[in-house]
Amino acid sequence: MTDQAHDHAATAPADDLAAAFQIEGWPVRGRIVRLGQTIDTILSAHAYPEPVAALLGEACALAALVGSSLKFEGRLIVQAQGDGPVRYVVADYGTDGQMRGYCRFDEAEVAAASQGFARPGARSLLGQGVFVMTLDRGPDFERTQGITPIEGESLSLAAEHYFQQSEQIPTRVRLAVGSVVTDEGVGWRAGGALIQLIAGDEARGSTEEAWDRSRALFQTLADDELLDPTITPEVLLFRLFHEDGVRLEDALALVAQCRCSRERIAGVLTSFDPAERADMVEADGKIRVTCEYCATVYDLAPEEVVAGQVL
Repeated sequence: MTDQAHDHAATAPADDLAAAFQIEGWPVRGRIVRLGQTIDTILSAHAYPEPVAALLGEACALAALVGSSLKFEGRLIVQAQGDGPVRYVVADYGTDGQMRGYCRFDEAEVAAASQGFARPGARSLLGQGVFVMTLDRGPDFERTQGITPIEGESLSLAAEHYFQQSEQIPTRVRLAVGSVVTDEGVGWRAGGALIQLIAGDEARGSTEEAWDRSRALFQTLADDELLDPTITPEVLLFRLFHEDGVRLEDALALVAQCRCSRERIAGVLTSFDPAERADMVEADGKIRVTCEYCATVYDLAPEEVVAGQVL
Protein backbone atom coordinates (compact mmCIF):
# COMPACT_ATOMS: atom_id res chain seq x y z
CA MET A 1 0.00 0.00 0.00
CA THR A 2 1.37 3.43 -0.92
CA ASP A 3 1.73 6.15 1.72
CA GLN A 4 -1.08 8.10 0.02
CA ALA A 5 -3.38 5.06 0.03
CA HIS A 6 -2.47 4.34 3.63
CA ASP A 7 -3.30 7.91 4.65
CA HIS A 8 -6.65 7.67 2.84
CA ALA A 9 -7.47 4.38 4.58
CA ALA A 10 -6.53 5.85 7.94
CA THR A 11 -8.80 8.88 7.50
CA ALA A 12 -11.75 7.18 5.75
CA PRO A 13 -14.75 6.76 8.06
CA ALA A 14 -15.59 3.22 9.17
CA ASP A 15 -19.29 3.94 9.78
CA ASP A 16 -21.78 6.69 8.95
CA LEU A 17 -20.38 6.88 5.44
CA ALA A 18 -21.22 6.85 1.75
CA ALA A 19 -18.68 5.56 -0.74
CA ALA A 20 -18.33 4.51 -4.35
CA PHE A 21 -16.99 1.09 -5.30
CA GLN A 22 -15.67 -0.39 -8.48
CA ILE A 23 -15.55 -4.07 -9.47
CA GLU A 24 -12.29 -4.72 -11.28
CA GLY A 25 -12.81 -4.97 -15.03
CA TRP A 26 -16.62 -4.88 -14.82
CA PRO A 27 -18.85 -2.35 -16.61
CA VAL A 28 -20.68 -1.78 -13.33
CA ARG A 29 -20.43 1.09 -10.86
CA GLY A 30 -21.74 1.00 -7.32
CA ARG A 31 -22.22 2.88 -4.08
CA ILE A 32 -22.62 1.78 -0.48
CA VAL A 33 -24.01 3.59 2.58
CA ARG A 34 -23.75 2.63 6.25
CA LEU A 35 -25.65 4.66 8.86
CA GLY A 36 -25.28 4.23 12.62
CA GLN A 37 -25.37 7.24 14.96
CA THR A 38 -26.54 9.43 12.08
CA ILE A 39 -29.75 7.52 11.44
CA ASP A 40 -30.34 6.85 15.14
CA THR A 41 -30.28 10.61 15.78
CA ILE A 42 -32.74 11.31 12.95
CA LEU A 43 -35.19 8.54 13.86
CA SER A 44 -34.99 9.08 17.63
CA ALA A 45 -35.96 12.76 17.36
CA HIS A 46 -39.62 11.67 17.13
CA ALA A 47 -41.65 8.84 18.64
CA TYR A 48 -42.16 7.17 15.27
CA PRO A 49 -43.96 3.81 15.15
CA GLU A 50 -41.51 1.14 14.00
CA PRO A 51 -42.82 0.88 10.41
CA VAL A 52 -42.71 4.66 9.99
CA ALA A 53 -39.16 4.85 11.34
CA ALA A 54 -38.14 2.09 8.94
CA LEU A 55 -39.64 3.95 5.99
CA LEU A 56 -37.83 7.15 6.92
CA GLY A 57 -34.60 5.18 7.40
CA GLU A 58 -34.97 3.81 3.87
CA ALA A 59 -35.48 7.32 2.50
CA CYS A 60 -32.37 8.61 4.29
CA ALA A 61 -30.20 5.72 3.11
CA LEU A 62 -31.45 6.21 -0.44
CA ALA A 63 -30.82 9.96 -0.32
CA ALA A 64 -27.23 9.31 0.77
CA LEU A 65 -26.71 6.65 -1.91
CA VAL A 66 -27.82 8.93 -4.72
CA GLY A 67 -26.76 12.27 -3.27
CA SER A 68 -23.19 11.21 -2.58
CA SER A 69 -22.66 10.72 -6.33
CA LEU A 70 -23.45 14.36 -7.17
CA LYS A 71 -20.63 16.37 -8.71
CA PHE A 72 -21.80 19.77 -7.48
CA GLU A 73 -22.38 21.45 -4.14
CA GLY A 74 -26.03 21.39 -3.17
CA ARG A 75 -28.77 19.12 -1.90
CA LEU A 76 -30.74 16.08 -2.93
CA ILE A 77 -34.25 15.75 -1.51
CA VAL A 78 -35.90 12.33 -1.64
CA GLN A 79 -39.63 12.49 -0.98
CA ALA A 80 -42.62 10.19 -1.28
CA GLN A 81 -46.22 11.17 -0.61
CA GLY A 82 -49.54 9.47 -1.00
CA ASP A 83 -53.02 8.89 0.38
CA GLY A 84 -52.04 6.17 2.87
CA PRO A 85 -51.33 6.16 6.65
CA VAL A 86 -48.04 8.00 6.00
CA ARG A 87 -48.86 11.28 4.31
CA TYR A 88 -45.28 11.94 3.26
CA VAL A 89 -41.69 11.04 4.02
CA VAL A 90 -38.76 13.30 3.15
CA ALA A 91 -34.99 12.93 3.44
CA ASP A 92 -32.74 15.94 2.85
CA TYR A 93 -29.10 15.22 1.94
CA GLY A 94 -26.39 17.89 1.58
CA THR A 95 -23.29 17.20 -0.48
CA ASP A 96 -21.27 18.09 2.63
CA GLY A 97 -22.63 14.89 4.19
CA GLN A 98 -25.22 16.56 6.42
CA MET A 99 -28.58 14.80 6.57
CA ARG A 100 -32.03 15.22 8.06
CA GLY A 101 -35.42 13.58 7.57
CA TYR A 102 -39.05 13.65 8.63
CA CYS A 103 -42.33 11.72 8.31
CA ARG A 104 -45.90 12.93 8.69
CA PHE A 105 -48.39 10.17 9.45
CA ASP A 106 -51.72 9.24 11.04
CA GLU A 107 -50.97 7.13 14.11
CA ALA A 108 -54.26 5.22 14.15
CA GLU A 109 -54.02 4.40 10.44
CA VAL A 110 -50.42 3.21 10.82
CA ALA A 111 -51.48 0.96 13.72
CA ALA A 112 -54.28 -0.52 11.62
CA ALA A 113 -51.89 -1.17 8.73
CA SER A 114 -49.43 -2.89 11.08
CA GLN A 115 -51.70 -5.72 12.21
CA GLY A 116 -50.06 -8.39 10.05
CA PHE A 117 -46.96 -10.44 10.74
CA ALA A 118 -44.77 -8.53 8.30
CA ARG A 119 -43.68 -4.91 8.66
CA PRO A 120 -45.81 -2.84 6.24
CA GLY A 121 -43.72 -1.36 3.45
CA ALA A 122 -43.78 1.71 1.27
CA ARG A 123 -46.91 0.93 -0.73
CA SER A 124 -48.92 -0.14 2.34
CA LEU A 125 -47.90 2.97 4.27
CA LEU A 126 -48.00 5.57 1.50
CA GLY A 127 -50.86 4.19 -0.59
CA GLN A 128 -51.35 5.62 -4.05
CA GLY A 129 -48.82 8.34 -4.57
CA VAL A 130 -45.57 9.54 -6.07
CA PHE A 131 -41.84 9.20 -5.48
CA VAL A 132 -39.88 12.40 -6.06
CA MET A 133 -36.18 13.24 -6.28
CA THR A 134 -35.25 16.92 -6.33
CA LEU A 135 -31.82 18.41 -7.05
CA ASP A 136 -31.12 21.80 -5.48
CA ARG A 137 -27.94 23.49 -6.72
CA GLY A 138 -28.54 26.67 -4.74
CA PRO A 139 -30.28 30.01 -5.30
CA ASP A 140 -28.57 30.67 -8.67
CA PHE A 141 -30.08 27.58 -10.33
CA GLU A 142 -33.57 26.23 -10.87
CA ARG A 143 -34.41 23.05 -9.01
CA THR A 144 -34.70 19.93 -11.15
CA GLN A 145 -37.17 17.23 -10.22
CA GLY A 146 -38.03 13.69 -11.29
CA ILE A 147 -41.36 12.08 -10.37
CA THR A 148 -42.48 8.45 -10.68
CA PRO A 149 -45.35 6.44 -9.16
CA ILE A 150 -44.75 4.55 -5.91
CA GLU A 151 -44.29 0.89 -6.76
CA GLY A 152 -43.65 -2.03 -4.43
CA GLU A 153 -43.13 -2.35 -0.70
CA SER A 154 -39.69 -0.77 -0.63
CA LEU A 155 -38.41 2.60 -1.71
CA SER A 156 -35.63 0.67 -3.44
CA LEU A 157 -38.14 -0.44 -6.10
CA ALA A 158 -39.33 3.14 -6.55
CA ALA A 159 -35.72 4.25 -7.01
CA GLU A 160 -35.02 1.51 -9.57
CA HIS A 161 -38.09 2.57 -11.52
CA TYR A 162 -37.01 6.21 -11.31
CA PHE A 163 -33.57 5.51 -12.80
CA GLN A 164 -35.02 3.33 -15.53
CA GLN A 165 -37.69 5.85 -16.49
CA SER A 166 -35.83 9.13 -15.99
CA GLU A 167 -32.27 8.24 -16.97
CA GLN A 168 -32.57 4.88 -18.78
CA ILE A 169 -29.88 3.44 -16.50
CA PRO A 170 -30.37 -0.19 -15.38
CA THR A 171 -30.10 0.01 -11.58
CA ARG A 172 -30.47 -2.27 -8.59
CA VAL A 173 -30.91 -0.91 -5.07
CA ARG A 174 -30.94 -2.65 -1.68
CA LEU A 175 -32.04 -0.84 1.50
CA ALA A 176 -32.23 -2.13 5.07
CA VAL A 177 -33.30 -0.53 8.35
CA GLY A 178 -33.51 -2.06 11.81
CA SER A 179 -32.68 -1.73 15.49
CA VAL A 180 -29.40 -3.35 16.48
CA VAL A 181 -28.01 -4.24 19.90
CA THR A 182 -24.42 -3.04 20.42
CA ASP A 183 -22.15 -2.42 23.40
CA GLU A 184 -23.69 1.06 23.62
CA GLY A 185 -27.25 -0.31 23.76
CA VAL A 186 -30.07 -0.59 21.23
CA GLY A 187 -30.02 1.85 18.34
CA TRP A 188 -31.32 2.29 14.83
CA ARG A 189 -29.10 1.41 11.90
CA ALA A 190 -29.60 1.66 8.15
CA GLY A 191 -27.67 0.57 5.13
CA GLY A 192 -27.95 0.65 1.39
CA ALA A 193 -26.16 -0.39 -1.75
CA LEU A 194 -26.64 0.44 -5.41
CA ILE A 195 -25.22 -0.90 -8.64
CA GLN A 196 -25.67 0.54 -12.13
CA LEU A 197 -24.77 -0.74 -15.55
CA ILE A 198 -22.29 1.22 -17.63
CA ALA A 199 -23.53 1.01 -21.22
CA GLY A 200 -21.52 -0.93 -23.73
CA ASP A 201 -19.62 0.66 -26.60
CA GLU A 202 -17.28 -0.45 -29.39
CA ALA A 203 -14.31 -0.81 -27.05
CA ARG A 204 -16.26 -2.43 -24.22
CA GLY A 205 -18.60 -4.55 -26.29
CA SER A 206 -21.83 -5.96 -24.87
CA THR A 207 -22.22 -5.54 -21.13
CA GLU A 208 -25.34 -7.66 -20.62
CA GLU A 209 -23.56 -10.80 -19.41
CA ALA A 210 -21.58 -8.86 -16.81
CA TRP A 211 -24.78 -7.10 -15.69
CA ASP A 212 -26.60 -10.40 -15.27
CA ARG A 213 -23.76 -11.77 -13.17
CA SER A 214 -23.43 -8.65 -11.00
CA ARG A 215 -27.21 -8.59 -10.38
CA ALA A 216 -27.15 -12.24 -9.30
CA LEU A 217 -24.35 -11.58 -6.81
CA PHE A 218 -25.94 -8.35 -5.61
CA GLN A 219 -29.20 -10.18 -4.94
CA THR A 220 -27.45 -12.31 -2.30
CA LEU A 221 -26.84 -9.21 -0.15
CA ALA A 222 -28.77 -9.72 3.09
CA ASP A 223 -30.32 -7.08 5.35
CA ASP A 224 -28.29 -8.18 8.37
CA GLU A 225 -25.07 -7.69 6.40
CA LEU A 226 -26.04 -4.11 5.60
CA LEU A 227 -26.93 -3.43 9.24
CA ASP A 228 -24.22 -5.31 11.18
CA PRO A 229 -21.76 -2.69 12.58
CA THR A 230 -19.05 -5.36 12.90
CA ILE A 231 -19.00 -5.92 9.12
CA THR A 232 -17.02 -3.14 7.47
CA PRO A 233 -17.96 -1.92 3.98
CA GLU A 234 -14.73 -3.43 2.64
CA VAL A 235 -15.56 -6.85 4.09
CA LEU A 236 -19.13 -6.66 2.84
CA LEU A 237 -18.06 -5.86 -0.72
CA PHE A 238 -15.39 -8.56 -0.63
CA ARG A 239 -18.06 -11.09 0.32
CA LEU A 240 -20.11 -10.09 -2.69
CA PHE A 241 -17.46 -9.71 -5.38
CA HIS A 242 -14.29 -11.32 -4.01
CA GLU A 243 -13.69 -13.49 -7.08
CA ASP A 244 -13.33 -10.43 -9.27
CA GLY A 245 -11.78 -7.86 -6.95
CA VAL A 246 -13.54 -4.77 -5.68
CA ARG A 247 -12.23 -1.52 -4.28
CA LEU A 248 -13.87 1.17 -2.15
CA GLU A 249 -13.16 4.79 -3.01
CA ASP A 250 -14.14 8.38 -2.16
CA ALA A 251 -15.63 7.63 1.25
CA LEU A 252 -17.60 10.58 2.66
CA ALA A 253 -18.53 10.96 6.34
CA LEU A 254 -22.25 11.44 7.05
CA VAL A 255 -23.79 13.23 10.02
CA ALA A 256 -27.27 14.13 11.24
CA GLN A 257 -27.49 17.90 11.07
CA CYS A 258 -30.65 19.95 10.79
CA ARG A 259 -30.56 23.30 8.98
CA CYS A 260 -32.98 25.04 11.34
CA SER A 261 -31.93 28.04 13.46
CA ARG A 262 -33.48 30.93 15.38
CA GLU A 263 -32.73 33.18 12.41
CA ARG A 264 -34.52 30.87 9.96
CA ILE A 265 -37.52 30.58 12.28
CA ALA A 266 -37.63 34.38 12.62
CA GLY A 267 -37.60 34.64 8.83
CA VAL A 268 -40.55 32.26 8.57
CA LEU A 269 -42.50 34.23 11.18
CA THR A 270 -42.07 37.48 9.26
CA SER A 271 -43.94 35.90 6.34
CA PHE A 272 -47.13 36.09 8.44
CA ASP A 273 -48.97 39.36 8.91
CA PRO A 274 -49.01 40.91 12.40
CA ALA A 275 -52.55 39.68 13.16
CA GLU A 276 -51.59 36.10 12.37
CA ARG A 277 -48.45 36.36 14.51
CA ALA A 278 -50.58 37.76 17.35
CA ASP A 279 -52.72 34.60 17.21
CA MET A 280 -49.57 32.48 17.65
CA VAL A 281 -48.64 34.10 20.97
CA GLU A 282 -49.10 31.70 23.89
CA ALA A 283 -50.16 32.51 27.44
CA ASP A 284 -46.62 33.38 28.56
CA GLY A 285 -46.22 35.89 25.73
CA LYS A 286 -43.95 33.74 23.54
CA ILE A 287 -44.35 32.30 20.05
CA ARG A 288 -43.19 28.69 19.97
CA VAL A 289 -42.19 26.90 16.79
CA THR A 290 -41.09 23.27 16.68
CA CYS A 291 -38.83 22.14 13.84
CA GLU A 292 -40.51 19.26 12.01
CA TYR A 293 -37.17 17.61 11.31
CA CYS A 294 -35.19 17.66 14.56
CA ALA A 295 -38.01 18.56 17.02
CA THR A 296 -36.05 21.52 18.44
CA VAL A 297 -38.43 24.03 20.04
CA TYR A 298 -37.75 27.73 19.44
CA ASP A 299 -39.47 30.33 21.59
CA LEU A 300 -39.40 33.97 20.58
CA ALA A 301 -41.08 37.09 21.90
CA PRO A 302 -43.17 38.82 19.20
CA GLU A 303 -41.11 41.99 19.48
CA GLU A 304 -37.91 40.03 18.85
CA VAL A 305 -38.84 39.31 15.23
CA VAL A 306 -38.12 42.21 12.93
CA ALA A 307 -37.60 41.70 9.18
CA GLY A 308 -36.50 38.12 9.72
CA GLN A 309 -33.84 38.98 12.28
CA VAL A 310 -33.66 37.85 15.90
CA LEU A 311 -32.94 40.92 18.01
